[in-house]
Amino acid sequence: MGAGAALLTAPALAQTAPHQHAPELRPLTPSAVPYNNLFQGGAPHHITPQQEAQRFTDSNAPAGPPGRWVARAAMPIPRSEMAWATAWEGRMHVVGGYGEGQVNRAYHTVYDPAADRWFDAAPLPRGANHVAVVADAGRVYALGGFIEQNRACDDKAFVYEVAADRWREIASLPRPRGAAAAVFLAGKLHLIGGASDPAPERASVGWHEVYDPAADKWELRRPLPAARDHVGCVTYNGFIHVVGGRFNTFQYNTDLHHIYLPARDTWEERAPLPTARSGHGMVIYRDRFFCMGGEGGILERGQAIDAKVFGQMESYDPATNTWQKHAPMLTPRHAVAAVAIGDWIYVAGGGAVLGGAVQSAVHEAFTLG
Repeated sequence: MGAGAALLTAPALAQTAPHQHAPELRPLTPSAVPYNNLFQGGAPHHITPQQEAQRFTDSNAPAGPPGRWVARAAMPIPRSEMAWATAWEGRMHVVGGYGEGQVNRAYHTVYDPAADRWFDAAPLPRGANHVAVVADAGRVYALGGFIEQNRACDDKAFVYEVAADRWREIASLPRPRGAAAAVFLAGKLHLIGGASDPAPERASVGWHEVYDPAADKWELRRPLPAARDHVGCVTYNGFIHVVGGRFNTFQYNTDLHHIYLPARDTWEERAPLPTARSGHGMVIYRDRFFCMGGEGGILERGQAIDAKVFGQMESYDPATNTWQKHAPMLTPRHAVAAVAIGDWIYVAGGGAVLGGAVQSAVHEAFTLG
């Protein structure tokens, strides 16, 4: 999965001051568990030539400034299917996902770019993958997710108090789902799209539900016009943009780009994503929306057909409704943790091949310089 949407609110992006409100977190050390078939610290282990050939970086978008990628401190534990990450007070929070041979991890790791170092924060109260996360007002919200491998969704919702390094449960989702997108708009949390039960079918949904932190209640809004999951999603200038994603499986990726207009409770289309994909990261950087990574293809009885793990870096200008391309990722991945902090985009972990079989500890950062 690529879940990749980096779900940042404007306040989160703006917080670049010293971490005076952040707790003293515990240093993280690499797990002692031996790994097979993993990417560790940027170095491939047991990746076959066929898997290596899945990397795809071509884009038909007009060329923009290339920018550059550099390596950053690798994640202590190779992970994927976190789906998203979020940022607060200049730190990146990565919650849940696959790791150490299991799919329902309760990891909560925090990256401090000033120190180029990872820390261990209070774990999620229960483990899950494809958990939607977003930060606002000194809190990190973790919503839904899958308990099994990309299926068997949950309705649990939690909030993490950054200053206290503590989670607490909040009102459950009206309907269980995983791989949804979460953003804040005008003080309320919007949870959009995703996939729901029954687990054997795991169908995409267009649900749009809004959580009010003050009332601890959920309300319904107009659903996303085309049901999908593993999308990119951001808020900008009072609107919500939902970009890319998949209809049920990554065999049916889409380039759709919808914008939500809250005053009218309706959706409109905008210029499509140049490379149709799902499980990509998406962040706001220099007033543009940057999409990176993702996956697409077919899995038949465990065999990959026409498999692609995307490394494209494409950006959208909301002022002109146009896209352009930039230097591709050094290591194409999907299901990444991606955030923008300062003048850098940080992209950590993720799947190295189609599907959830191979996790990575790779962490790379992009800047236009």
